[in-house]
Amino acid sequence: MKRETIFTEKAPAAIGTYSQAIKVGKTVYLSGQIPLVPGSMELVEGDMAAQITQVFDNLGAVAEAAGGGLADIAKLNIYLTDLSSFPLVNELMSRYFTQPYPARAAVGVAALPKGAAVEMDAVMELV
Repeated sequence: MKRETIFTEKAPAAIGTYSQAIKVGKTVYLSGQIPLVPGSMELVEGDMAAQITQVFDNLGAVAEAAGGGLADIAKLNIYLTDLSSFPLVNELMSRYFTQPYPARAAVGVAALPKGAAVEMDAVMELV
């Protein structure tokens, strides 16, 4: 099975041994994105809303580089260091997605890379 590596400078470069995304057929597996600002590779400044927004922007950039967009995401996984931020995730997610919404999981975790408060990964199906 042929695998295609997806990369864009509009999203943070990988900070480990992984790709921003891998495309296999019409399915794209998007690696976890934390709220790093592309270019500087520093966490976005601001509150939790700024972090969540940056993660959605990063995922969107990778999805676009793969030939799709956020609307093509079939499954979204959200990792939060504080689950009390979940209502804010829902509020901001409604700015990026319309119905039918992707399947989703939200998981509370003890810590994330670089001290981020949120990380998201996704599976996207291209048409």
